[in-house]
Amino acid sequence: MPLTTTGELVTRATADRSAIASFNVITLEHVEAVIAGAESVPAPVVLQVSENAVKFRYGRLLPLARAAVAAAERAAVPVALHLDHVRSDALLRQAPDAGFGSVMYDAARLPYAENLAATRAAVDWAHAHGLWIEAELGQIGGKDGQPPLDAHAPGARTDPEQARAFVAGSGVDALAVAVGTTHAMTTRTAALDHALLKRLSAALDVPLVLHGSSGLPDDELAAAVTGGIAKVNVGTALNIAMTGAIREFLAAHPEAVDSRGYLTVGREAMTRTVAAIIGALGPVPAAP
Repeated sequence: MPLTTTGELVTRATADRSAIASFNVITLEHVEAVIAGAESVPAPVVLQVSENAVKFRYGRLLPLARAAVAAAERAAVPVALHLDHVRSDALLRQAPDAGFGSVMYDAARLPYAENLAATRAAVDWAHAHGLWIEAELGQIGGKDGQPPLDAHAPGARTDPEQARAFVAGSGVDALAVAVGTTHAMTTRTAALDHALLKRLSAALDVPLVLHGSSGLPDDELAAAVTGGIAKVNVGTALNIAMTGAIREFLAAHPEAVDSRGYLTVGREAMTRTVAAIIGALGPVPAAP
Protein backbone atom coordinates (compact mmCIF):
# COMPACT_ATOMS: atom_id res chain seq x y z
CA MET A 1 0.00 0.00 0.00
CA PRO A 2 1.13 3.62 -0.39
CA LEU A 3 3.68 4.94 2.09
CA THR A 4 2.00 6.69 5.02
CA THR A 5 3.54 9.20 7.43
CA THR A 6 4.59 9.03 11.06
CA GLY A 7 2.42 12.06 11.78
CA GLU A 8 -0.70 10.29 10.52
CA LEU A 9 0.04 7.15 12.53
CA VAL A 10 0.91 8.97 15.75
CA THR A 11 -2.12 11.25 15.47
CA ARG A 12 -4.42 8.24 15.29
CA ALA A 13 -2.58 6.48 18.09
CA THR A 14 -2.90 9.55 20.30
CA ALA A 15 -6.61 9.79 19.61
CA ASP A 16 -7.30 6.21 20.67
CA ARG A 17 -4.75 6.10 23.54
CA SER A 18 -2.59 3.49 21.83
CA ALA A 19 1.00 3.67 20.53
CA ILE A 20 2.87 3.16 17.29
CA ALA A 21 5.96 0.97 17.41
CA SER A 22 8.91 2.53 15.59
CA PHE A 23 11.90 0.32 14.82
CA ASN A 24 15.43 1.38 13.87
CA VAL A 25 16.69 -0.39 10.75
CA ILE A 26 20.26 -0.82 9.58
CA THR A 27 20.14 -3.48 6.86
CA LEU A 28 17.56 -4.69 4.35
CA GLU A 29 17.00 -7.66 6.66
CA HIS A 30 15.94 -5.24 9.41
CA VAL A 31 13.48 -3.57 7.03
CA GLU A 32 11.96 -6.86 5.91
CA ALA A 33 11.74 -8.19 9.47
CA VAL A 34 9.97 -5.09 10.79
CA ILE A 35 7.39 -5.21 8.01
CA ALA A 36 6.88 -8.98 8.33
CA GLY A 37 6.48 -8.71 12.09
CA ALA A 38 3.96 -5.89 11.76
CA GLU A 39 2.03 -7.80 9.09
CA SER A 40 1.78 -10.83 11.38
CA VAL A 41 -0.05 -8.84 14.08
CA PRO A 42 -1.30 -6.95 11.92
CA ALA A 43 -0.43 -3.37 12.87
CA PRO A 44 0.87 -0.17 11.29
CA VAL A 45 4.56 0.47 11.92
CA VAL A 46 7.35 3.02 11.47
CA LEU A 47 10.75 2.26 9.94
CA GLN A 48 13.45 4.51 11.43
CA VAL A 49 16.85 5.24 9.89
CA SER A 50 19.20 6.97 12.31
CA GLU A 51 22.04 9.32 11.48
CA ASN A 52 24.39 6.66 12.87
CA ALA A 53 22.94 4.11 10.44
CA VAL A 54 23.58 6.55 7.60
CA LYS A 55 27.19 6.92 8.75
CA PHE A 56 27.51 3.12 8.75
CA ARG A 57 26.32 3.09 5.14
CA TYR A 58 29.26 5.28 4.07
CA GLY A 59 27.26 8.42 4.79
CA ARG A 60 24.76 7.65 2.03
CA LEU A 61 21.09 7.91 2.88
CA LEU A 62 19.45 6.92 -0.40
CA PRO A 63 20.37 3.21 -0.77
CA LEU A 64 18.71 2.12 2.48
CA ALA A 65 15.93 4.71 2.20
CA ARG A 66 14.96 3.60 -1.30
CA ALA A 67 14.96 -0.04 -0.23
CA ALA A 68 12.75 0.84 2.75
CA VAL A 69 10.31 2.80 0.58
CA ALA A 70 10.08 -0.06 -1.94
CA ALA A 71 9.43 -2.58 0.84
CA ALA A 72 6.89 -0.31 2.54
CA GLU A 73 4.92 0.18 -0.66
CA ARG A 74 4.50 -3.58 -0.94
CA ALA A 75 3.50 -4.10 2.68
CA ALA A 76 0.05 -5.30 3.75
CA VAL A 77 0.02 -2.78 6.64
CA PRO A 78 0.58 0.99 6.71
CA VAL A 79 4.30 1.80 6.97
CA ALA A 80 5.95 5.18 7.55
CA LEU A 81 9.59 6.22 7.14
CA HIS A 82 11.27 8.32 9.84
CA LEU A 83 14.78 9.83 9.99
CA ASP A 84 16.03 9.45 13.57
CA HIS A 85 18.44 11.40 15.81
CA VAL A 86 19.48 13.86 13.14
CA ARG A 87 22.15 16.34 14.18
CA SER A 88 23.33 17.27 10.71
CA ASP A 89 21.35 20.00 8.97
CA ALA A 90 22.63 18.65 5.65
CA LEU A 91 21.08 15.26 6.42
CA LEU A 92 17.83 16.88 7.54
CA ARG A 93 17.54 18.55 4.16
CA GLN A 94 17.83 15.21 2.34
CA ALA A 95 14.79 13.77 4.11
CA PRO A 96 11.88 14.88 1.86
CA ASP A 97 13.42 13.74 -1.42
CA ALA A 98 14.44 10.40 0.13
CA GLY A 99 10.85 9.50 1.05
CA PHE A 100 10.82 10.45 4.73
CA GLY A 101 7.69 12.02 6.15
CA SER A 102 9.19 12.80 9.54
CA VAL A 103 12.44 13.58 11.32
CA MET A 104 13.66 13.49 14.90
CA TYR A 105 15.96 16.49 15.22
CA ASP A 106 18.46 16.03 18.04
CA ALA A 107 19.96 19.17 19.55
CA ALA A 108 19.56 17.90 23.13
CA ARG A 109 23.34 17.95 23.66
CA LEU A 110 23.28 21.75 23.55
CA PRO A 111 22.53 24.13 26.43
CA TYR A 112 18.81 24.84 26.63
CA ALA A 113 18.76 28.18 24.79
CA GLU A 114 20.89 26.81 21.94
CA ASN A 115 18.83 23.61 21.80
CA LEU A 116 15.65 25.65 21.52
CA ALA A 117 17.05 27.95 18.82
CA ALA A 118 18.45 25.09 16.73
CA THR A 119 15.24 23.09 17.05
CA ARG A 120 13.09 26.11 16.14
CA ALA A 121 15.12 26.62 12.97
CA ALA A 122 14.85 22.92 12.10
CA VAL A 123 11.09 22.96 12.72
CA ASP A 124 10.60 25.99 10.48
CA TRP A 125 12.49 24.31 7.65
CA ALA A 126 10.81 20.94 8.19
CA HIS A 127 7.29 22.32 8.25
CA ALA A 128 7.97 24.34 5.11
CA HIS A 129 8.90 21.07 3.41
CA GLY A 130 6.00 18.98 4.69
CA LEU A 131 7.85 17.11 7.43
CA TRP A 132 6.46 16.16 10.86
CA ILE A 133 9.19 16.78 13.40
CA GLU A 134 10.08 15.29 16.79
CA ALA A 135 12.64 16.57 19.28
CA GLU A 136 13.99 15.42 22.63
CA LEU A 137 14.36 17.05 26.01
CA GLY A 138 16.05 15.47 29.00
CA GLN A 139 17.52 16.97 32.14
CA ILE A 140 19.27 20.14 31.08
CA GLY A 141 22.68 20.88 32.52
CA GLY A 142 24.80 23.91 31.76
CA LYS A 143 24.78 25.30 35.28
CA ASP A 144 28.16 26.25 36.77
CA GLY A 145 29.85 25.36 33.51
CA GLN A 146 28.49 21.82 33.40
CA PRO A 147 27.50 20.40 30.00
CA PRO A 148 23.92 19.34 29.30
CA LEU A 149 23.04 15.91 30.62
CA ASP A 150 22.16 13.54 27.80
CA ALA A 151 18.48 12.63 27.79
CA HIS A 152 19.40 8.97 28.14
CA ALA A 153 22.02 9.31 30.85
CA PRO A 154 21.22 7.45 34.08
CA GLY A 155 18.99 9.65 36.18
CA ALA A 156 18.07 12.04 33.37
CA ARG A 157 14.52 13.31 33.62
CA THR A 158 12.42 15.80 31.64
CA ASP A 159 10.96 18.67 33.63
CA PRO A 160 7.27 19.20 32.70
CA GLU A 161 7.34 22.99 32.91
CA GLN A 162 10.53 23.26 30.90
CA ALA A 163 9.08 20.80 28.38
CA ARG A 164 5.93 22.93 28.05
CA ALA A 165 8.05 26.01 27.32
CA PHE A 166 10.24 24.08 24.89
CA VAL A 167 7.29 22.76 22.90
CA ALA A 168 5.70 26.21 22.74
CA GLY A 169 8.94 27.89 21.72
CA SER A 170 10.10 25.30 19.19
CA GLY A 171 6.83 24.33 17.54
CA VAL A 172 7.70 20.61 17.45
CA ASP A 173 5.01 18.07 16.59
CA ALA A 174 6.09 15.52 19.23
CA LEU A 175 8.50 15.34 22.13
CA ALA A 176 10.68 12.46 23.28
CA VAL A 177 10.90 12.56 27.06
CA ALA A 178 13.38 11.16 29.59
CA VAL A 179 11.42 9.09 32.10
CA GLY A 180 13.80 6.26 32.96
CA THR A 181 14.98 4.52 29.78
CA THR A 182 18.46 4.58 28.23
CA HIS A 183 19.70 3.76 24.77
CA ALA A 184 21.42 0.46 23.93
CA MET A 185 20.19 -1.54 26.94
CA THR A 186 20.78 -5.28 26.44
CA THR A 187 18.67 -6.33 29.44
CA ARG A 188 14.98 -5.60 29.93
CA THR A 189 15.36 -4.24 33.44
CA ALA A 190 14.50 -0.55 33.10
CA ALA A 191 11.66 0.95 35.12
CA LEU A 192 9.74 4.07 34.19
CA ASP A 193 9.06 7.06 36.39
CA HIS A 194 5.30 6.72 36.02
CA ALA A 195 4.46 9.72 38.18
CA LEU A 196 6.62 11.95 35.99
CA LEU A 197 5.14 10.49 32.82
CA LYS A 198 1.66 11.33 34.11
CA ARG A 199 2.74 14.91 34.79
CA LEU A 200 4.31 15.26 31.34
CA SER A 201 1.21 13.87 29.67
CA ALA A 202 -0.93 16.40 31.50
CA ALA A 203 1.42 19.31 30.79
CA LEU A 204 1.96 18.82 27.06
CA ASP A 205 -0.45 19.01 24.13
CA VAL A 206 1.81 17.14 21.68
CA PRO A 207 2.32 13.36 21.45
CA LEU A 208 4.97 11.89 23.74
CA VAL A 209 7.69 9.59 22.44
CA LEU A 210 9.71 7.02 24.38
CA HIS A 211 13.27 6.32 23.25
CA GLY A 212 15.41 3.43 24.53
CA SER A 213 12.43 1.10 24.83
CA SER A 214 14.45 -2.09 24.30
CA GLY A 215 15.29 -2.02 28.01
CA LEU A 216 11.68 -2.23 29.18
CA PRO A 217 9.87 -5.48 30.10
CA ASP A 218 6.43 -6.10 28.62
CA ASP A 219 4.49 -4.74 31.59
CA GLU A 220 6.43 -1.48 31.53
CA LEU A 221 5.87 -1.11 27.78
CA ALA A 222 2.14 -1.49 28.31
CA ALA A 223 2.21 0.94 31.24
CA ALA A 224 4.08 3.51 29.12
CA VAL A 225 1.26 3.50 26.60
CA THR A 226 -1.36 3.74 29.33
CA GLY A 227 0.59 6.67 30.76
CA GLY A 228 0.46 8.65 27.54
CA ILE A 229 3.30 7.50 25.26
CA ALA A 230 2.13 7.49 21.61
CA LYS A 231 5.34 6.41 19.82
CA VAL A 232 7.69 3.73 21.14
CA ASN A 233 11.20 3.56 19.65
CA VAL A 234 13.03 0.23 19.56
CA GLY A 235 16.45 -0.56 18.10
CA THR A 236 18.75 -2.65 20.27
CA ALA A 237 16.18 -5.43 20.75
CA LEU A 238 16.34 -6.19 17.03
CA ASN A 239 20.12 -6.36 17.05
CA ILE A 240 20.09 -8.66 20.08
CA ALA A 241 17.67 -11.00 18.30
CA MET A 242 19.59 -10.99 15.03
CA THR A 243 23.04 -11.41 16.54
CA GLY A 244 21.92 -14.17 18.92
CA ALA A 245 20.27 -16.17 16.14
CA ILE A 246 23.30 -15.82 13.86
CA ARG A 247 25.67 -16.89 16.64
CA GLU A 248 23.60 -20.01 17.27
CA PHE A 249 23.43 -20.82 13.57
CA LEU A 250 27.17 -20.48 13.01
CA ALA A 251 27.95 -22.51 16.14
CA ALA A 252 25.73 -25.30 14.84
CA HIS A 253 27.00 -24.97 11.25
CA PRO A 254 30.72 -24.09 11.42
CA GLU A 255 31.08 -25.08 7.77
CA ALA A 256 28.54 -22.47 6.59
CA VAL A 257 29.77 -19.83 4.16
CA ASP A 258 26.54 -18.79 2.39
CA SER A 259 25.35 -15.65 4.15
CA ARG A 260 21.75 -16.38 3.20
CA GLY A 261 21.63 -19.18 5.76
CA TYR A 262 22.51 -17.10 8.79
CA LEU A 263 20.81 -13.93 7.54
CA THR A 264 17.57 -15.90 7.19
CA VAL A 265 17.57 -17.01 10.82
CA GLY A 266 18.61 -13.52 11.90
CA ARG A 267 15.73 -11.98 9.98
CA GLU A 268 13.26 -14.51 11.39
CA ALA A 269 14.41 -13.76 14.95
CA MET A 270 13.91 -10.04 14.40
CA THR A 271 10.47 -10.69 12.92
CA ARG A 272 9.40 -12.53 16.08
CA THR A 273 10.78 -9.72 18.24
CA VAL A 274 8.87 -7.07 16.29
CA ALA A 275 5.60 -8.98 16.65
CA ALA A 276 6.17 -9.52 20.39
CA ILE A 277 6.94 -5.87 21.08
CA ILE A 278 3.94 -4.62 19.11
CA GLY A 279 1.80 -7.10 21.02
CA ALA A 280 3.13 -5.89 24.36
CA LEU A 281 2.02 -2.31 23.65
CA GLY A 282 -1.65 -3.22 23.93
CA PRO A 283 -4.47 -2.48 21.46
CA VAL A 284 -3.29 -2.00 17.90
CA PRO A 285 -3.62 1.61 16.65
CA ALA A 286 -6.19 2.30 13.96
CA ALA A 287 -4.83 2.35 10.43
CA PRO A 288 -5.11 5.60 8.44
